[in-house]
Amino acid sequence: MSTKEVYKITITGGAGFIGSNLCEHFIAKGHQVVCLDNFATGHRHNLNAVIQHPNFTLIEGDIRNLNDCKKAVQNADYVLHQAALGSVPRSINDPITSNEVNVSGFLNMLVAARDAQVERFIYAASSSTYGDSESLPKVEHVIGKPLSPYAITKYVNELYADIFYKVYGLETIGLRYFNVFGRKQDPNGAYAAVIPKFVMQFMKHESPIINGDGNYSRDFTYIDNIVQINERAMLTQNPQAVNTVFNAAFGDRTTLNDLVGYLKSALSSFDAKIAEVEVVYGPNRAGDIPHSLASIDKAKELLGYDPKFSLQEGVNQAVQWYWENLK
Repeated sequence: MSTKEVYKITITGGAGFIGSNLCEHFIAKGHQVVCLDNFATGHRHNLNAVIQHPNFTLIEGDIRNLNDCKKAVQNADYVLHQAALGSVPRSINDPITSNEVNVSGFLNMLVAARDAQVERFIYAASSSTYGDSESLPKVEHVIGKPLSPYAITKYVNELYADIFYKVYGLETIGLRYFNVFGRKQDPNGAYAAVIPKFVMQFMKHESPIINGDGNYSRDFTYIDNIVQINERAMLTQNPQAVNTVFNAAFGDRTTLNDLVGYLKSALSSFDAKIAEVEVVYGPNRAGDIPHSLASIDKAKELLGYDPKFSLQEGVNQAVQWYWENLK
């Protein structure tokens, strides 16, 4: 475990929603940050706050290219691997590309990190790994069969990370993200996440479409909680926390109907007409699980994880950011 006060941190997918928030956080703390991104889903404007900073380096490259990975991790203390092709529907439409990025790209990053002798490799895992397991809350050691190509890729990541620790001694920690939302999350495109997509539709007085009857529930997790757990995973000196996976969530669940209510309430303070926008209900989506709720006991115990933002607190902050930046 490094005892330096200033670290060199490689963040893959650093121009994406989660990655760019991590870049800003660690630059603000005085660390050196190297961002590797191919801008397939990330955006240059997400890096506006850090791009001119002397401690920030942008490498435009692809995790599917091993040389790009090796360049990005040179002399790095830690890797925070966020680069991936997200979205269950995208993986159903194009399983080959999802596999190339999420599995082959992940393996490239592990090899590069191993060869560069980085201290620790923290990676974005996914709640989709729980698959068809119906048990609630979700606990890390009980998973089901995957329900999508995306879920398979994220489970394979966990298996590879485990092997790289056992065979090569590379310290790895996986964080199973649960429906992360917040500032900088892209509301546009076919695979936009539900919260930014709904926010933009409400701001345009358009009716959002809920898949199903709105009673499916999710453990929506505000971005600042995710930044915190990445930092705790990076810096923990607890040997029990290494070579394992943690739920990265708030530990509460909200139905889509309730979510819409919170969004309308928060947005109505900016535009009263939004309160009158109706919601449309459509068919359930292939590969979706009905309910998702994380136990965060393991992360609390082994990492000292202490999420500060509930869904409602996060929604209020996110809505304000969208209103100020995208209206």
